[in-house]
Amino acid sequence: MTHMTRVNRQITDAVTQQNLMVLGSASAMATGSIYQSAAHSLAIAFENAVQAQKLASISAQAATSQGVIQLYSIGSAAAAAASVKLARPDPLKTALLLLIASKALKQC
Repeated sequence: MTHMTRVNRQITDAVTQQNLMVLGSASAMATGSIYQSAAHSLAIAFENAVQAQKLASISAQAATSQGVIQLYSIGSAAAAAASVKLARPDPLKTALLLLIASKALKQC
């Protein structure tokens, strides 16, 4: 310092060093803040990926269960369809049977 002050030279040096230390560490603090934000964002992305994988697994398991249920119900559905076909009278078969029966009665 070129002019005389009432403050002790050691005090002004300490304040100047402290100010320079704050300025010097500002870039490190900013970089640390950026890294912390990036780490937090990455953690949220991983959390979302785990949650999506969990939900996809649940959906796949539900789809597999539904498919197995449908496979097991094919046998009973086919039996029900066959029973309905057998129980329903066919008009052509009925007419043919009546014609055969009437011819047999005429021959007797």
